[in-house]
Amino acid sequence: MMKKDKEKVLDEVWTEDRVREFLHVEPKAGTNPDFHKLLRAYQSMRADDFELFLDMFLEIKGDINAVDKAGRNILSYAKEHRHSGEFVSALEKRGAQ
Repeated sequence: MMKKDKEKVLDEVWTEDRVREFLHVEPKAGTNPDFHKLLRAYQSMRADDFELFLDMFLEIKGDINAVDKAGRNILSYAKEHRHSGEFVSALEKRGAQ
């Protein structure tokens, strides 16, 4: 019998320090570092925390329109998900195209 590796965490508390950690995630070789940070934050955070992350990201001059190997940015990725409206709004409000 296989056991679960990880329990799903609901309503995790995100401090500013926890959000800030995502500014330092390292991508795989050949991956745009800014796109990787945005993707990891988008996949991991609630909308409010993602907005805080975006503000921090832009303060350090991160590229909100960074693209992956296929030429897609995080906004185009987020628009494909039906429950991403708050994320899309946060990105567009901060200049994502």
